[in-house]
Amino acid sequence: MSPHIDTENGVNGHEPVPELVPAVPGPVSTPSVAPEPTARQFPKSTYLKPAPEDAVLDLLGVGFGPACISIACALHDTLEKGKLPAQPNVLFLEKQSEFNWHAGMLLPGTKMQISFIKDLASLRDPRSNFTFLNYLHKNDRLLDFINLNTFTPARAEYEDYLRWCARHFDDVVHYQTEVVSITPVEADRPAKTFEVTARDLRTGAVKTYRAKNVVVALGGQGYLPEVFPRNHPRIIHSSQFAYTVPKLLADRNAPYRIAVVGGGQSAAEIFMNLQNTYPNCKTYMVVRADFLRPSDDSPFINGIFNPEFIETFYPQSSASRARLLADAKATNYSVVRLELIEALFEVMYHQKRTLGSDERVWPHRILSGRHILSVEDSPNGGVHLKLEGGAGNDGPVEEIEVDMVVCATGYERKAHLELLKGVYNLLPEVDGSKLSEAERKDRWVVETGKGSTTTSRVMQVGRDYAVRFAEQAVAPGSGVWLQGCNEATHG
Repeated sequence: MSPHIDTENGVNGHEPVPELVPAVPGPVSTPSVAPEPTARQFPKSTYLKPAPEDAVLDLLGVGFGPACISIACALHDTLEKGKLPAQPNVLFLEKQSEFNWHAGMLLPGTKMQISFIKDLASLRDPRSNFTFLNYLHKNDRLLDFINLNTFTPARAEYEDYLRWCARHFDDVVHYQTEVVSITPVEADRPAKTFEVTARDLRTGAVKTYRAKNVVVALGGQGYLPEVFPRNHPRIIHSSQFAYTVPKLLADRNAPYRIAVVGGGQSAAEIFMNLQNTYPNCKTYMVVRADFLRPSDDSPFINGIFNPEFIETFYPQSSASRARLLADAKATNYSVVRLELIEALFEVMYHQKRTLGSDERVWPHRILSGRHILSVEDSPNGGVHLKLEGGAGNDGPVEEIEVDMVVCATGYERKAHLELLKGVYNLLPEVDGSKLSEAERKDRWVVETGKGSTTTSRVMQVGRDYAVRFAEQAVAPGSGVWLQGCNEATHG
């Protein structure tokens, strides 16, 4: 449950809470997207320099989000202190055209929910140049930030800080470059190097890199429940919200009808943002649970996010880890910050006060305890949702028609499996039938071969986040490392 991982409802990590202004029909208060970044004063690292074109890289990072930026910062600091004998050959490949961090959910007024001290460097080395405080100092805002009297900066400012850190390493990052495969060099046994094949998204050109170590840090991919059609122009995931909604719903004063699906922080933020941005809209928040639940960020349970907690968590059995994660679910999943719950309740209260008890006439409704039976196109170009209520999903059926559906339904973290198909033959064999249900959730069983020659293999990560290959399949000093998809084993 890493605190920098974005989830459907992550609230105890780097997750925002909007300005707590009750949203009732009235003037438009704020724009739907955050201001442009303002980071400056980012001299490029003098320690991480481009490697020769034909060099075998010591480290290649797939993705350049917070995980790999942290690695780059740590390498810079280590070299600066003279703790490495030589400069490593390092390269990061990033699919995006430039750095951005959850820009699709960068809503106005949102704030961080963890202390700025949990930045990319402070807990590792408070004297690092890559701390949030140094970012403020370099951008001439340190005293002003102190006068804010807060440990939780605006989310837009924190994204700007991450961008500021990233810009230090422009010389060793190739943007608009999509990695398509990772395979061992065939001549190597045990494998000493890996071939990483990538496509330049601007030109379509394909290039192959060689690296001893590969870090795969792809982030999460928006999850849509099976009931929703894929690639529908009016059904989007919350990660696309700030990009897509202003284009599709261009008239701020139009009486749009919008459904938000989900019961966590992201859903609640979007539900509130729509009411503030479109004063004449009609919104529905469709929630599977019977109630919106507050997040638990109390000091003792927050210890699950401490780095040293991994030493307690990782050695436990799969079943024990699963139980512990279930106990800590309220820190990060299907929960909403209490302040936002109270703001939403106030909206509901004033609708009841002014419009009466019949919720069907309210412009903004929270439809809790609902199961989505079907999703279909409506004749006028909208989306028709059929909902079923009741504790056992056997209650009355309600049908609503909307112009757009926003699914704040969480993220999947399995894109690495497709990327790493080329290394499957290096993994140890396993009898999948002997794995318990809990064991199947903290590792990935994959198949190699075809037909009668199919072999089951298992992909697991060690305490150090390295993929555990079969004995003598990979040489010491080489490997593949996974970031951002290890909650079941590392918390």
